[in-house]
Amino acid sequence: MTTPPTADARTTALLVMDLQPSVLAALPDTEADALVERVADAVATVRAAGGTVGYVRVGLTDADRAAVPAANTSFSRLAADPGRLRADAPDTAVDARLAPLPGDIQVRKTRYGAFSTTDLDARLRERGITTLVLAGVSTSGVVLSTALDAADRDYGVYVLSDAVADARTAVHRTLVADVLPTRAHVLGTAALRDVLTP
Repeated sequence: MTTPPTADARTTALLVMDLQPSVLAALPDTEADALVERVADAVATVRAAGGTVGYVRVGLTDADRAAVPAANTSFSRLAADPGRLRADAPDTAVDARLAPLPGDIQVRKTRYGAFSTTDLDARLRERGITTLVLAGVSTSGVVLSTALDAADRDYGVYVLSDAVADARTAVHRTLVADVLPTRAHVLGTAALRDVLTP
């Protein structure tokens, strides 16, 4: 990985995405716990630098399920199970170890990416955010979708390589090594402090 450029913390937001019990359950417990710890460190780093923290979670109401067309082959399978990813269920809340604070951005989405079914873009623009740092599960789901969409929306994009994970390890490796670097700066959480400038 090359050294990424610095980013102004005041116009940077860390997006904590799909870090909720129902999604983390796809990972082995020890991996999920370690991931949450690294994301918590990234949250603390961004807060200390004066940046913004945003939380993105996936949760479906009955109306949301009905609105997913069969043509959406991947998400329609998730929506078909009425007991899965219920918007009001405790297991779709943000993991308690990463709980949002007052003033943080919070959105609930109904597809893989963070933007298409939320007002996240407008809320980020209102705060003058021009750079995004991405953390979450899964690398092949919310992280990939959001990174590509954010790049097309002209945000500067950083992906925290050790704060994203996927149940499919080989897919995760390929995305982090070969795909995400085409749209984002990829770095580890330990390097985040050096990237953010006050």
